[in-house]
Amino acid sequence: MTAGEGLLPVADRSRVRRAALRLVRADGRAFAAALLLNALAAGAGLVGPWLVGRIVDEVRAGRGAGAVDRLAPWILLCALAQVLLARWARDVGYRFGERTLARVREEYVERVLALPASAVERAGTGDLTARGTADVAIVGTTLRDVGPELLVNFVQALFVLGAVFALDPVLGAFGLLGLTPIWLALRWYLRRARDGYLAEGAATSEVAEIIAATAAGARTVEAFGLRQRRIAASRDALEKSRRTRLYTLFLRTVFFPAIEVTYTVPVVGVLLLGGWLHQRGAIGVGAVVAAALYLRQFTEPLDQILMRVEQLQSSSASFARVEGLAEAPRGERAQPPLAEAVAGSPVPADDRIDVRGVRYAYERGGEVLRGVDLTVRPGERLAVVGPSGAGKTTLSRLLAGIDRPGAGTVTVGGVPVAELEPELLRRQVVLVTQEHHVFLGTVRDNLLIAEPEATDGDLWAALTAVGADEWVRDLPDGLDTPLGEGGCSTDGSQAQQLALARVVLADPHTLILDEATALLDPTTARHAERALAAVLEGRTVIAIAHRLHTAHDADRVAVMENGRLTELGTHEDLVTADGAYAALWRTWHGDTTGHR
Repeated sequence: MTAGEGLLPVADRSRVRRAALRLVRADGRAFAAALLLNALAAGAGLVGPWLVGRIVDEVRAGRGAGAVDRLAPWILLCALAQVLLARWARDVGYRFGERTLARVREEYVERVLALPASAVERAGTGDLTARGTADVAIVGTTLRDVGPELLVNFVQALFVLGAVFALDPVLGAFGLLGLTPIWLALRWYLRRARDGYLAEGAATSEVAEIIAATAAGARTVEAFGLRQRRIAASRDALEKSRRTRLYTLFLRTVFFPAIEVTYTVPVVGVLLLGGWLHQRGAIGVGAVVAAALYLRQFTEPLDQILMRVEQLQSSSASFARVEGLAEAPRGERAQPPLAEAVAGSPVPADDRIDVRGVRYAYERGGEVLRGVDLTVRPGERLAVVGPSGAGKTTLSRLLAGIDRPGAGTVTVGGVPVAELEPELLRRQVVLVTQEHHVFLGTVRDNLLIAEPEATDGDLWAALTAVGADEWVRDLPDGLDTPLGEGGCSTDGSQAQQLALARVVLADPHTLILDEATALLDPTTARHAERALAAVLEGRTVIAIAHRLHTAHDADRVAVMENGRLTELGTHEDLVTADGAYAALWRTWHGDTTGHR
């Protein structure tokens, strides 16, 4: 299915079927064992009604209580065997379901981590959150509970119906004909259910996105008086979600009563036809009784199957949303060793970055960059300054290979940045923004993400470089102290210092700081920037910031205005030129007189 603008894809029916078959093949032995055990349990369950029919015929033939005493124990033994086999089958089925669910979760995480940042930003974190929580949970319930139960009941229903045909083909055909109303109700439901549940899932994602965005931007909402707008947007999303849920509820309220009424039709029909055939000597009473019991027994697995069909529609829609990530644009592939990455990607000749004629426009807006030309020399410290909306952050994303330019080129060592293999790209250019995240785990875990082979000495060196070693040493267990929920909490500056320490460990030749020290207090920010400058000596540093002390310390300053690069030079040269940068410098120092 084609995704709407900005939305992550949803897999179509054929892809969902292929994905389901792939999961079954991945644990084929367990699936086959569950199928075999269910067949044996269903076979054991068929013996009881057949023996009851034999008892009826024996008694009618005048053989007395001896026939009952002889056959009744076998009914008990078969019932016990059915219980034990069914329990064994469910155990195997549940284990199959849990292992399969683990594979689904692992694939989901791998696909989410492979999404490019631009795709996540366009879709919104709410959609990913809904898919990774509600949708995966529904799929998990199906694999763990619904799948095994459906398999058990399907095999039982198939065997029971086959037993009726074995007793008498005419009774079997008539009983099957009595299921026609159920088939019609099921067909009506299936034609509408999948789209209904997909719409419900999309509405749930929209609610999650609005709640997440409102919570994340709570201060902005309060500062700009957007409370009523956010409330209105939330109400609209909730109303849409309510309508989609009411529609799926309507489908269930039509489907289930319709099938409940028709359960008795096959049983009544077989009794009437069987009585008529018995009067004509075409069939014995025992066969009629056994067929009626089989069809009565058939209603139980059939009822469970139809109940599970409703859950399967919901699960199928959720699985389509989870599996749809496989069709999303890939930001990363499996991370190969560097040698393999180099073999599959052109290798930059040097560390020089060239921007030539770059233009870029977002999907829902005008051009943000309008013909930018820039060369960043290896080892240079370049500051990019300018008013908000000038295109600084967009330029940083293009330099880091997150987005591709709409026109022009961004190259490192003569190779387009966006075409580099992910592993190779990370060794060339790393973008650090003011957004940061502390992962659940220890301090060590948070740092090893950047360089899994780093030693404790490397970790402490990185922490020291960004001024975080003191507070980490004060933690109860140092590097092994858990962070996040259930562990030690970190404030904004500490979390950002951890992010900067990861950059030091990644050891790229070019580092792009997009307001990377915005959440640090001025003293800590300057200390972190000096430490980074010392650690990254000889490497390229591109700092995008509003704090002009960064520009003062840089080798060159690039001034962005309205999507264009209007000035480029050293701090002293630009102040002397008395242009846009000089005006910014005076304003930052509180000089509004226009004199230098």
